[in-house]
Amino acid sequence: MITIRNLTMTYRTAHGEHQAVKGVSIEIKQGQFYTLLGPSGCGKTTILRCVAGLEHPDGGEIQIGGRTVYSGANRTWVPPHDRNIGMVFQSYAIWPHMTVFENVAFPLRHKKPKPNRAEIRDRVAKALSLVHLGGLEDRPAPYLSGGQQQRLALARALVAEPRVLLLDEPLSNLDAKLREEMRLEIRQVVERLGVTTLFVTHEQIEALTMSDVMSVMNDGRIIQEGSPAEIYAKPKGAFVADFIGRSNFLAGKITALAGSNGSATATVDTPIGPVHARVEAEAQIGDTVTVAIRPENVALLPHGPQPSHNEFAGTMDTIVYVGNLLDCIVTVGGEKVRLQLQPSAAVDRGTQVRLAFPVEYCLALRA
Repeated sequence: MITIRNLTMTYRTAHGEHQAVKGVSIEIKQGQFYTLLGPSGCGKTTILRCVAGLEHPDGGEIQIGGRTVYSGANRTWVPPHDRNIGMVFQSYAIWPHMTVFENVAFPLRHKKPKPNRAEIRDRVAKALSLVHLGGLEDRPAPYLSGGQQQRLALARALVAEPRVLLLDEPLSNLDAKLREEMRLEIRQVVERLGVTTLFVTHEQIEALTMSDVMSVMNDGRIIQEGSPAEIYAKPKGAFVADFIGRSNFLAGKITALAGSNGSATATVDTPIGPVHARVEAEAQIGDTVTVAIRPENVALLPHGPQPSHNEFAGTMDTIVYVGNLLDCIVTVGGEKVRLQLQPSAAVDRGTQVRLAFPVEYCLALRA
């Protein structure tokens, strides 16, 4: 549905040039919810705006539904209003001088061919019902709550039945509870309609909970693409492991390798001692790596015999109650190791504890 090939985009300012997008290629299938995730300035919004036709790239190609809307080689350029897209901006961009009805009807009044009055009325009613704003047609847009304004922007983007929906961080202005509710609602709406969606966000929880496929970006490039489960469980590199959720990192060198492709394990010499971890098949003895393990995968062991493989003694330094869990930090050999425990766990600051790093959750990431 959306094909992006070798897209490049450079911003030119009085302070010089900045290459925001560096040869990005993406394939988004029909009906897929695809997310670009990354820190501010990584180029994700620029890609979205290039797909929308709001930015003019330096090179590459963009296709929507098999139709080329931009080609640097062939000098093809289709204006935004001819790309059959709907877009929700970060600021919502609703018109304060219009009612709810007029905001949603606006794209239809400027559509060619223009629908008649009855069809406009019916399609607006359908769009408002879809986002649970039925009955508010005559309300002035500024009198809506933040969540209602977000729904209004979504209804306006969908009313013209676009082939592609573009979402530019539409939840960033909402409070935490409302953001959680809207994640679910947006996902349900696009699933119901089967509309192909390109979503941009810097919030990893939004990407993990809403996406079919996601790409992690940094410095104008895609670092890793895959399903949310794949990227969370098998990050390629320390940047992805750190950006998607929290991780503990231990730098070290591989001193031994065992196993075969797909199930290889390495012994890594780290500041807290040897750690056994899963490793990429192409790794070699002597490679510098970073061992990553998620806090939720670190286990607290009862006192007992001397530690064995991937078991370490430490001191409980920090215990923070966050409602559904205890967020803890343990000092092990001078390193800080974060772990998560049930609120009922009997632990105290300053006590000696034993930790286990299950091998299946330890990843030796090459530098």
